[in-house]
Amino acid sequence: MKTIKSILSWVVPILIGLAIALLVRSFLFEIVRVDGTSMEPNLVNNERVFVFKQDKIKHLSVIVFDAYGADPQATPGTEYVKRVIGMPGDKISYKDGNLYVNNKLIPQKFISSYERKTGTEIGAEATNWNLASVAKARGWGNKSETVPAGEYFVLGDHRSVSNDSRYWGFVKKSEVMGVVKVPFWGSTTAKKNVNDRTGDY
Repeated sequence: MKTIKSILSWVVPILIGLAIALLVRSFLFEIVRVDGTSMEPNLVNNERVFVFKQDKIKHLSVIVFDAYGADPQATPGTEYVKRVIGMPGDKISYKDGNLYVNNKLIPQKFISSYERKTGTEIGAEATNWNLASVAKARGWGNKSETVPAGEYFVLGDHRSVSNDSRYWGFVKKSEVMGVVKVPFWGSTTAKKNVNDRTGDY
């Protein structure tokens, strides 16, 4: 009898701890690893970041989402990290090296001048584009002039290499895991450009 009580005395706390950890991971936040270079220079390959699942998504938020539901070439279990440029109802356009949301110039202080300009073009056929024209150029079907309800238009910060909404369309809200935050041990620049840029819109 004492043996059973002794076992339970350490098994029960472990089980409770695991249950709490599971609840936190499922509903509050988790730590994920950045895979790839599409968010450089702000997030680099293999960097660990927090994903907060209850945070409100805003313009210029960085999010993690299930890529399998968005990118036709993604395999099950693949997750992408991108920045939200367009919210539901927004009009997105790129003209003469500048990015506009609802005809408002987005300063994009979080990336270089090159990525704002040359990197954001979509080949020679789409140096200037809007949602309808890029959808037609890349064949992702939706010819809407605005971001549909319950969906987002996302771009990687490293525009010249990023596989993002320019190529396969919108991200459904149901596919979003949460909002990315660089932890306290991250660089000052990364924390500023990832955690604190929503006020730029």
